[in-house]
Amino acid sequence: MKAYLILDDGSVFPGERFGSPKEVICEMVFNTGLTGYLELLTDASYAGQGIIMASPIIGNYGVFTEQSESDRPWADALIVRDLTNLIGDVRDSEDLNDYLIRHDIPGISGIDTRSLILTLREKGTMNGMITVGTDYDLKACLTRIHAYTNPCPVARVSRKTAKTYESGAFGRINREPGMSRPLDILNEIPYEIDPAVTAKYKIAMLDFGLKQNIIWNLTRRNCEVTVYPWDTPADVILAAKPDGVMLSNGPGDPVDCEPIIPNIRALYESGVIVFGICLGHQLVALATGAKTRKLKYGHRGINHPVKDLAADRVYITSQNHGYVVIDETVDNQVAEVSHVHVNDGSCEGLRYKQYPVFTVQYHPEGAPGPQDSEYLFDEFLSRIDQNRGQNR
Repeated sequence: MKAYLILDDGSVFPGERFGSPKEVICEMVFNTGLTGYLELLTDASYAGQGIIMASPIIGNYGVFTEQSESDRPWADALIVRDLTNLIGDVRDSEDLNDYLIRHDIPGISGIDTRSLILTLREKGTMNGMITVGTDYDLKACLTRIHAYTNPCPVARVSRKTAKTYESGAFGRINREPGMSRPLDILNEIPYEIDPAVTAKYKIAMLDFGLKQNIIWNLTRRNCEVTVYPWDTPADVILAAKPDGVMLSNGPGDPVDCEPIIPNIRALYESGVIVFGICLGHQLVALATGAKTRKLKYGHRGINHPVKDLAADRVYITSQNHGYVVIDETVDNQVAEVSHVHVNDGSCEGLRYKQYPVFTVQYHPEGAPGPQDSEYLFDEFLSRIDQNRGQNR
């Protein structure tokens, strides 16, 4: 079925519909990764956004739901150049088109994604609409596109009740050819427990739209992880006496999370080791008086170079964010910039001076993407060990 992608500035890109046949309006963003489309679709940081894949061929290895970052896709749409359809795959992978239909997510293929991405790079991220069919009123569509907002998506994507994951839990299930495909489980990703991994640390995590691989990186490092809804009061979390607190990634403008800033401040001042990732990084900055700004077109990809200033070393990182902390607003008596983006010099990490807190803007779990920065999980646990030693 013929359809069109219409942007906020009136640009129109013709293509073919796939996935759900419904119309959608959302913020259009692009990702430069060559692989990992399922992990991107199921990353809650994309809630309220349509993902434009820079790689021209998408769908060529199908879908294995056990590789998901959450129990369902959160992206509002998928825009690709060439869609591959899989039939009779020997690994029993699900066809990407079938997966999107099953989850009511619309897509559009045949788009000149090179021209589309150049438009967003030159003019900045903007809202857009994927039409149903070819009969549309451009003026009416633009009125609706201009009116679109995505207020506080964190409240929509965060879990509603707390859940504990045992140490040794892991979700990357490797299936042999011919094994049946695991069914989607509501509000859960299938996972197993490695009984050889014993609990050594008790970690509390605030869920702003977390990626499941952040949990797996902790559980395989001898951590029992309890994940809490985004607005859980700090005193509830601290009453459980965690060894450390993690603040997860998530979607949207960090300023929309203003109601929970007092909770973040209380966790920051608690003396418990705190590690923030992506949105968690931004929220700690806001809670300590710094400010954030929106990037022109964001950092979304799996090959972003970031320099660790203390180590004088550059790592290749996975990133997905549209906002950054303004480093000039960080009080140097409160924190120092620890990591910077090599391409544009933006703030990619903060080390706090008065409390045992550190944060990064990128994704050390690297799913999809490089795992160069997994050392940060080890640093988190090393800080816990040091804190235990000091309190003996």
